[in-house]
Amino acid sequence: MSVGRIITSEACVAEGAAWLSAREVRFTDALKQTGALPLRLKPDGFETLLSAIVSQQVSVASANAIFGRLKAARLTGPRKVMWASEDELRACGLSRQKIRYAKALAEARIDYKILRVTPTEEVVETLIEVPGIGRWTAEIYAMFSLGRADVFAPADLALQESARLLFDLDDRPKEKALRDMAETWSPWRSVAARLLWAYYHVEKNREGIR
Repeated sequence: MSVGRIITSEACVAEGAAWLSAREVRFTDALKQTGALPLRLKPDGFETLLSAIVSQQVSVASANAIFGRLKAARLTGPRKVMWASEDELRACGLSRQKIRYAKALAEARIDYKILRVTPTEEVVETLIEVPGIGRWTAEIYAMFSLGRADVFAPADLALQESARLLFDLDDRPKEKALRDMAETWSPWRSVAARLLWAYYHVEKNREGIR
């Protein structure tokens, strides 16, 4: 199995958006409101996944502060996290559970370079074996850190709500229903996700919700 198309530039995102728009008139309408879609690529590797663990169930400001303290203490590499004491990690703001998750990630010894050439579903399966990393986190990693063009994150509540609004559904689709729905957006499901997120923000801004 190949890894499929890799998104490397805004031109790739625009190509995917044009493909989606040509096949679904509602995407055409959404793009008129959102404008050009963002690239949103991030580095891959241990630090990105550690940041995702830090960000769980806390505000963006809190996550940034905690990760800033980890960086200042030079505790964002796998060996440093593995060797750090619980007290050192707790001093940076990590809870007992997140310390366990961070150490589990460090001890997993994932070969991040190999993940770059591993099929997406295998990437997801590899990552979700690590305590603290769920399917949503793994799919987001494949989407934005590995640049996979054809991955989706149907458990995302904003994507579910955006799909409800854009496709005029009676109810917010559940994870399985949205995953099935997204099959028709292959091979550009990552761009469909970007479009739905952008559309969600347009709709919420229109409603005066920040």
